[in-house]
Amino acid sequence: MPTGAVPDFKHLVMSVLVVSREVEDDERIWGCHGGVRVAEYVKQNLFSNLINHPKFRSDTKSAIAEAYSHTDSEFLKSETTQNKDAGSTASTAILVGDKLLVANVGDSRVVMCKGGKAVAVSRDHKPDQTDERQRIEDAGGFVLWAGTWRIGGVLAVSRAFGDRLLKQYVVADPEITEAVAMVKHIENPEEAAKKLMQEASQRGSVDNVQCVI
Repeated sequence: MPTGAVPDFKHLVMSVLVVSREVEDDERIWGCHGGVRVAEYVKQNLFSNLINHPKFRSDTKSAIAEAYSHTDSEFLKSETTQNKDAGSTASTAILVGDKLLVANVGDSRVVMCKGGKAVAVSRDHKPDQTDERQRIEDAGGFVLWAGTWRIGGVLAVSRAFGDRLLKQYVVADPEITEAVAMVKHIENPEEAAKKLMQEASQRGSVDNVQCVI
């Protein structure tokens, strides 16, 4: 949702994929803007596009990048009305053995608890970041201030699924981070998620708040 939207508190359920005797944990978060069409499409297709990718086992990073790109292009093909415009950010966390692969486009941030402290393992994609701004301007776009930094004065994220009218500048190329997996026992994950969302609201969050534990 764009900055200024009323927070929408949601507790998202973790999806677990069991492959042979290994367990692959997959957690996903989406944040839509301009409607829910893109978020729903990504929700229904990104995971299957990833696990069915021929490189899912041998080269998971490449599989993630290609699954994101394929999902984005297939959504744009599926839209019959060219002037409709909506988009969605996304974050995906996949546990492969003892490695945690985190991929994201946009500003759905992934945070890991390490030693009792919150550590961001994904980077928000904002138009005013030096590398993102350079990419946008190289593609012929511009970034200006309209309450916050926005592409063309419209969109406050620089990477997303959808956003047909800004697709030349708003890419769905995920930034992928690899980290050693860490597991911490939580007595009541649902209660923990609710408390985290309440804390975000009390600290002044003006965007949708979603939490996966």
